[in-house]
Amino acid sequence: MSSQDIPEENLPAEQGHAHGAVGVADEENPFADPGLPPHEHRIQDVDERAARRSERMVALLFTVSMLATIGFIASYVAIPDDKSIFVFPIGHLSALNFALGLTLGTALFCIGAGAVHWARTLMSDVEVADERHPIEAPPEVRAKVHEDFRQGAKESALGRRKLIRNTMFGALALVPLSGVMLLRDLGPLPHSKLRHTMWAKGMRLVNMNTNQPLRPEDVAVGSLTFAKPDGLEENQEEFQTEIAKAALMIVRLQPGNIKDKRELDWSHEGIVAFSKICTHVGCPISLYEQQTHHVLCPCHQSTFDLSDGARVIFGPAGHALPQLRIGVDNEGYLQALGDFEEPVGPAFWERG
Repeated sequence: MSSQDIPEENLPAEQGHAHGAVGVADEENPFADPGLPPHEHRIQDVDERAARRSERMVALLFTVSMLATIGFIASYVAIPDDKSIFVFPIGHLSALNFALGLTLGTALFCIGAGAVHWARTLMSDVEVADERHPIEAPPEVRAKVHEDFRQGAKESALGRRKLIRNTMFGALALVPLSGVMLLRDLGPLPHSKLRHTMWAKGMRLVNMNTNQPLRPEDVAVGSLTFAKPDGLEENQEEFQTEIAKAALMIVRLQPGNIKDKRELDWSHEGIVAFSKICTHVGCPISLYEQQTHHVLCPCHQSTFDLSDGARVIFGPAGHALPQLRIGVDNEGYLQALGDFEEPVGPAFWERG
């Protein structure tokens, strides 16, 4: 149906918009403004039933977006991440990834499609040509902007079309939940894993280089040895995760040079064991100065005094290196007498 088929009394009144000065092209002004063509009304402008159909279509799209967002959340919770499905003609896909992509894409598409259909069928489509004006905004321009905004809000029928307004707000409120749910994939919840390592009472200290259990006589005064828990092998799936918490530095000092009483009590014949993981950002410490008993983290130069409870004497590290209490077993091998009493590595917010 075109505007020519509509009785003139049914046509909505034209808005008082300026169309600019209309001119005629001639030799002196070959690019004169030809003006705007006559405005043709849409069916929704003259037929309220058509307008209501468009309103219901927009509301349907927003509702589908809401349902797709709920489907995204349900898929994330219910579908195992190791399940696969066959999708023709793509082939085998992760069921979780397919469901998340399909539901999130549908939610976003329906919001966009609903907004476009709303604008094309129900909002005002009168073309307006405005004259160029200076960049600055004088008071009359600001007043005109405010008036245009109020006029646009009125023409959008947002207040009158409550079904569109409510479903749009619902779709826009729910779709951000998809992003919130994705935060769960930043990694598995640590629970208490950051507080514990593989070290336990009776577990032997194994040399990282020789892969052999350590005896006290294997550690010379002034030497630095790196150790791991007995039974932790490099070919194990969890090796990197566990060694990142359980790696040890073993240093033998003269007992008289140990200043901290607890460090001396937790040592064996001057052999002390401290976490190798820097308490700043978790770099492995590997630089040892024999004369001062200081160890240096190569990443940011945090320095710890191994003769005084491994306290921080320089750099950005926030606290001392945790010490592992050690002794010897019946066969004369160095063993742990428990786990670290505090979490190793950098501080974290749950630590208190």
